[in-house]
Amino acid sequence: MNVIETRELTKTYGKNRGIDKLGLTVKEGDFFGFIGPNGAGKSTTIRTLLGLISPTSGSAKVLGYDCVKESTKILKNTGYLPSEINFYTGMKVKDVIKYSADLRGVKCGEKAALLAERLGLGLEKKVNELSLGNRKKVGIVCAVQHSPKLLILDEPTSGLDPLMQREFFAILNEENKRGATIFFSSHILSEVQNYCRTAAFIRDGGIIMCDSVEKLEETGTKKVSVKTAEGTKEYLFKGDVNALLQNLAAQKVLDVTITEPSLEEIFMEYYDTKSNKAKAV
Repeated sequence: MNVIETRELTKTYGKNRGIDKLGLTVKEGDFFGFIGPNGAGKSTTIRTLLGLISPTSGSAKVLGYDCVKESTKILKNTGYLPSEINFYTGMKVKDVIKYSADLRGVKCGEKAALLAERLGLGLEKKVNELSLGNRKKVGIVCAVQHSPKLLILDEPTSGLDPLMQREFFAILNEENKRGATIFFSSHILSEVQNYCRTAAFIRDGGIIMCDSVEKLEETGTKKVSVKTAEGTKEYLFKGDVNALLQNLAAQKVLDVTITEPSLEEIFMEYYDTKSNKAKAV
C-alpha cells in the first residue's frame, strides 16, 4: 500500500514556484527521507499533502484520502511536526499536550508523560518561556503521543542538541517498528544516510532522484584524496578503476586515499552537475 502518492502535484504562488509536477510515492511502513536545500519545496509539499494549502493542479492521496476533499481524515491519522513551532501564549506545556490530544478525541496521557520524560521536557513551564529546542520537544510529543499511522516531520532536529537528537531518532525507530510510516524532511544528508531506508531528492520544486538509500550509496563513485609536492587534491571519481590507477601512477604521488563518499558528497556533486548543465543550456 502507498501511504503517500502524488501525481503532477503543483503549487505556485503567483509568479513564484513552489512545487512543479511533483511525483512521489511512499510505501506503508517505510522510513522515508525527503531531502533538499532550503527553498527547494519541502515545506510546500508537506503542507499540500496535509491539506493545509490547496494545490494549483495535480493530485495527492495520503493514507488513501484525497488531500483536498478529505484533509480532516488525513490530519486525524497523521502526526505532524512543522519546521517552525508556535503555541498559544501563556499555556503550560502539559496543557498544550493535552489540548492536542483532546482535538483528536484521544486519551494518551501515559505515553505523553513517558515521551516528555525521555526528552527531558518540563511539563509545568509556560510554552512562551521555552527555548527553540524545548518548543521542538513539545511539538514532538504532540505529534507522536497518539501513535499515528503516519508521522510527517519537517526539519525536526533544528534546535535539538546531539543527545536529544539521538533520543528523538530512537523514538522514531520505535514508532516505525510499531508500524508507523515516517516521512522525514531534512537538508542534512547525514541524518537520512543514518536513519532512512528510502530517500527522494527535491530541487527547484521537482524530484530529481528517488531510491533506497542503500542503492543511492552504491553509485560506484569513489572519493580520491591525492597528496603531491604541490598540495592535496580531493575529488569524486566514477569510471574504470584501472584508468584511475594509471593516472595516479603517472604522477609523483606522496600519498593517496580512496574511500567511499558520503551520501552528502555524492549529491552535492549531482546538484553541481545539474546546475552546470542548466547554465550550459
